Amino acid sequence: MKPRLPWLAAFLGRTAYAEALALQRRLAAGRASGALGRDVVLFLEHPPVYTTGRRGGRECLLVPEETIAARGIPVVEIERGGFITYHGPGQAVVYPILHLPQNGLGVAELVSGLEEAMIRTAAAWGVSAGRDARNRGCWVGGKKIGSIGLAVRRGVSFHGLAFNAAVDLEPFAWIAPCGLSGVGVTSLARESSLPVELPSVERALQGFLGEVFGRSWERISRQELETELDACPTPDPKAAGGPPPAASPPG
Repeated sequence: MKPRLPWLAAFLGRTAYAEALALQRRLAAGRASGALGRDVVLFLEHPPVYTTGRRGGRECLLVPEETIAARGIPVVEIERGGFITYHGPGQAVVYPILHLPQNGLGVAELVSGLEEAMIRTAAAWGVSAGRDARNRGCWVGGKKIGSIGLAVRRGVSFHGLAFNAAVDLEPFAWIAPCGLSGVGVTSLARESSLPVELPSVERALQGFLGEVFGRSWERISRQELETELDACPTPDPKAAGGPPPAASPPG
């Protein structure tokens, strides 16, 4: 059997959402075409932003859109599954750009593995988390601490998970996460008595993702990633939506 290559781990720090989205789309196109021969997992955080999925989301706003605009928070429509969610500083965002057939993975297996990595990460900070039948992701009691929203194009996944490490929770109160009413949102910092620093949470997620999926890692710098991107095609903006993603909604 051909040995599996390590996944590439790129830690990008705080990255504008539009920049990260363009990067994901280009990596996914390169992975699907074969121009990019390795799977890449991006670890980062975003400035404040709301994103809506294929099921909609603006109708899940609990405050006027003008109120959000006055706070300088954009609302971006994207191609992942699900409804509206919030990203902001202190939230660990992980985007796995994986060729699913080559990894022997289906979408359901990928989603379950991402959930498990978040559950194990919460446990590392002494927080008991689990799944909830209402919505895929990571839950602490009746409150959501981690969300999942994926898109899959030509067998390659992108978008991913968002795990609330030490993020400001107030902007979540302005939406109905996952399109569900009465759903609470929490963070690792709120639930744990231990110090919560985003780089440590990112490293924990990386380690548990490797455990769950049985993969080793190779670190790649931003500059090295740009070199890899030189070989990748630029996606056609008209086809950016692609086919409907087979994934569960985020929150």
